[in-house]
Amino acid sequence: MTARYAVYYAPPPQHPLTALASAWLGRDAWTDAEVAQVPVAGLDTGHAERAELTADAAHYGFHATLKAPFELAAGQSEAGLIAALNDLAAKQPAFAAELAVHSLSGFVALTLDPPCPAMTALHTACVHAFEAFRAPLSDADLARRRRAPMSAEQDARLLAFGYPWIFEEFRFHMTLTGRIRDDARRSAVIAALAGYFAPAAGAHHFDSLCLFRQSQRDAPFRIIASAALQAAG
Repeated sequence: MTARYAVYYAPPPQHPLTALASAWLGRDAWTDAEVAQVPVAGLDTGHAERAELTADAAHYGFHATLKAPFELAAGQSEAGLIAALNDLAAKQPAFAAELAVHSLSGFVALTLDPPCPAMTALHTACVHAFEAFRAPLSDADLARRRRAPMSAEQDARLLAFGYPWIFEEFRFHMTLTGRIRDDARRSAVIAALAGYFAPAAGAHHFDSLCLFRQSQRDAPFRIIASAALQAAG
């Protein structure tokens, strides 16, 4: 099957947030290695429940989506995509924003609190900069995306950019769990993870972009390249 790529934000491999997230999810997207899942104070999950809670997030790797997963268009290459990543990063400034644990559509995630215009601008630049590399979605992928309720505008963006929730509907999030439908359970998970991530949450310096690769659809995403944001702020 054809590989997919995505442009994500992920903290550097040596960052405390990476260590905490890897130990929570059970996987490190930088190395593709399994990581022992450590207990979290205030969270009473067994091994099976914890694995189910984190399975999807671990599969995609700890990240925030800037350009959603895509297959390469005809005539494009991985080397060209990496060159484009470096070129875009050189033109973008680093910035700081506040991270906090919240719920987003029933999922628990690290989000920006308050929202950050600099991050929205970086997302918008990524959506446009890598569009030439994106193959059109297959009929199967379109059908999969359309299972979620969408407006006519969102469907148009799905066709035009491969993902519907972009631009003014972009919400930065670093997913930590699957959807938790029980409100009380979700609140308990939020409280526990807020404490767990407290040592590395708060003010965060965003200074890079990462390219993730998925070799085939059932394979996990892993980081294959990163580029520093270098423009003057």
